[in-house]
Amino acid sequence: MNRQPLRLAIMEATRILTEAGVESPRTDADLIAAHVLGVDRGRLPMVPLVDPPVIEAIGQLVAQRAKRIPLQYLTGWAALGNITVNVGPGVFVPRPETELLLDWGLKFLQGREFPVVVDLCTGSAALALAVAHERPDAVVYAVDVDPQALAWARHNADVHSDAGDTPVRLYSGDIADPTMFAELDGLVDLVLCNPPYVPEGTPVPPEVAEHDPARAVFAEESGLAVIRHAIAAGARLLRPGGGLAIEHDDTHGSAVPALVRARRVLTGVEDHPDFTGRARFVTARRLG
Repeated sequence: MNRQPLRLAIMEATRILTEAGVESPRTDADLIAAHVLGVDRGRLPMVPLVDPPVIEAIGQLVAQRAKRIPLQYLTGWAALGNITVNVGPGVFVPRPETELLLDWGLKFLQGREFPVVVDLCTGSAALALAVAHERPDAVVYAVDVDPQALAWARHNADVHSDAGDTPVRLYSGDIADPTMFAELDGLVDLVLCNPPYVPEGTPVPPEVAEHDPARAVFAEESGLAVIRHAIAAGARLLRPGGGLAIEHDDTHGSAVPALVRARRVLTGVEDHPDFTGRARFVTARRLG
């Protein structure tokens, strides 16, 4: 069996993905090769030659990715912070920019023992599980209204609790319901939310348009409908001095902070950029 250079297979994969319009063709080619080989991306240079079945397996996944099927659906997982979660059809794929919201939340919790955390619109439960992983002392609640998303969240929560992380308390509920988590009113240290926020009708890449659940991406009222409910829930749930962080569309850099400031119990409102410098999430504290 003639072994072949892995480098050439990755070059060919990069060419195919570039022609298909994939945003990060070399990164995706590397990650597909690493997935097939079962190694970390950083170890690829240590695998100079591979057998033909490996080349064929890489080629099959590259052909799927060239059809703009999300890379995470092909590998079966997505990363957030220091954890990974399983993802696939029916659940929103966590995005790298949400790392910044997570980092803010974890820094906010520093110095607070046994904090209570709520993750609204949890989806795959990535945010909730990332917090529980870093803060074993935290009591983390997570909620979503979509049954398919909750099925993925339940699976991910089971995987992480089996691995030794503090179990997340997962609920089915609508954040528009003012009685949701009513028993936690005024008791929560941190509320996190990555809601649906893309204004309806906005052009999005095929990976999003054809694969992410629309109800997890788009929102009415120019993308602000669910964010309004998240702000109301945060204002109600937070204890004095508690923190709120909500991700939003890059067109919402003025609108969302204004909505937060309109809640008189919320103070210290700041907007934060993503890795590209675009407005991406708002934070605030409950008046103490």
